[in-house]
Amino acid sequence: MTHPLRRALRRLLAPVSRTRAFRRVGPRVMPIAERIATRLTGGRLVVSGILVPSLVLHTRGAKTGKPRRSELMFTPDGDGGAIVAGTSFARAQHPGWTANLAEHPDAEVVVRGLRYPVRATRIAADERDAAWARIEAQWPGYREYERDSGRTVRLFRLTTDAVPSPFRERR
Repeated sequence: MTHPLRRALRRLLAPVSRTRAFRRVGPRVMPIAERIATRLTGGRLVVSGILVPSLVLHTRGAKTGKPRRSELMFTPDGDGGAIVAGTSFARAQHPGWTANLAEHPDAEVVVRGLRYPVRATRIAADERDAAWARIEAQWPGYREYERDSGRTVRLFRLTTDAVPSPFRERR
């Protein structure tokens, strides 16, 4: 169960995140804010993690094989895994990290400052509505990014053998 204050803030801020202004500014401002937070906290704080469960995904580039990192919101899947959505602020192109996971499904995540190995699998078409329902229970209206992007957003389930799971919901 999420803390009532955090739920209230999500309901208040979720509509802002769907505005044209946020979609224009977010892709430029959020990565800068994340880099500053990473430097100041030694990687223990993900800015988006203030309101929603967040992680830092470490992948290998699909084409280059070079290390890549992406700060992402995640939604606990209820079975110890996490769902991540390649919304990319409703832009028309899929974010690079989705191609990286498709090519190299074994990756690592940092959650609350701790690093874990994960395995990524694409969420099947017949499971997408249920996954989106879970995501939108956490961040209302988030699927609008998919509708507005004009593409089918790539959804992945991340699983780990870590006990306890890093993807359990915080109170």
